[in-house]
Amino acid sequence: MKAVILAGGLGTRIAEESDTKPKPMVEVGGRPLLWHIMKIYAHHGVNDFVICLGYKGYVIKEFFFNYYRHMSDMRINLRTGEHQILGSQAEDWRITLVDTGAETMTGGRLKRAAKYLDNETFCLTYGDGLSDVDIGAELAFHRGHGKRATVLAVQPPGRFGVLNVDAAHNVSSFEEKPSDEIGWINGGFFILEPSVIDYVADDATSWERDPLMNLARDGQLGAYQHGGFWQPCDTLRDKRELELLWNSGKAPWRVWK
Repeated sequence: MKAVILAGGLGTRIAEESDTKPKPMVEVGGRPLLWHIMKIYAHHGVNDFVICLGYKGYVIKEFFFNYYRHMSDMRINLRTGEHQILGSQAEDWRITLVDTGAETMTGGRLKRAAKYLDNETFCLTYGDGLSDVDIGAELAFHRGHGKRATVLAVQPPGRFGVLNVDAAHNVSSFEEKPSDEIGWINGGFFILEPSVIDYVADDATSWERDPLMNLARDGQLGAYQHGGFWQPCDTLRDKRELELLWNSGKAPWRVWK
């Protein structure tokens, strides 16, 4: 099975970092978000990746082109330029890097990458969200319901305390950061059948609009409800929170050993 990762967006809400790199290359614990996401999938046996590039895609290309050398012990003769790999801890991953256009929307990126998916069931996610989702359990759920698409449904923690105010403008109750205030939302980590590509019209199609809406209308979208950890990295605040979790040694998404 392959995993498609959407890694071409601008990341304007974390512009302090994405001015110089694609958002999926923002680092947590010294490694890009993209690497963390791939480690999650690899832990569940998904080692074949199709990465949809756009904004500053060359940064991602250069990272993976040099990954093997960066993860290896080396001996270099500076006079001759000869080098020797002495040992490597590089991942057992196969990666297809697809230029999907700087202005292409999420659905369009998926459509452009479709030719590399071998007409098989595949995973799809965004390049900026981390989770401890059990991909194997979600796949079993997907196969069980027989629909074309499954989305990971999550309930993110609220960022602000909620005030309940009565008609006299008195606060009747206060709830600090409720997790169920906005209900279930799209958490990415989709499992999809190849036929979902038919729901994408062109480059200007946002995956989150017509394709998902029409799949739901047709009764072809299942929701795998995940009550565990899930967090996007949209802002510097998000990045700092993820860094704190990583540095504490208690990062919930670190399901690999």
